[in-house]
Amino acid sequence: MVLYLKSSALDTGVVAWAFYDGTGKNSHMSGDQAEVPYKTGLHALRDGWRLIQASPLVTHEQGSEFQTDYLKYEFFFEKLVEDDS
Repeated sequence: MVLYLKSSALDTGVVAWAFYDGTGKNSHMSGDQAEVPYKTGLHALRDGWRLIQASPLVTHEQGSEFQTDYLKYEFFFEKLVEDDS
């Protein structure tokens, strides 16, 4: 699961996300969910997801705070599940 947050702090809101299920148990595809899977990164951690990597902190240039660009605050989460076979 990839969560894009409002800032570099894990307790800020999710603005975008992508979910990839390697187990094949979920049939939905990335981008077809209308509801955010977690309100914040902390909520995902509390639900058993492990934080893998976070984007580097980069300051905004003055005047570019609201310019459309790539999403900087990208966090990768992993959740281990047991194999049912």
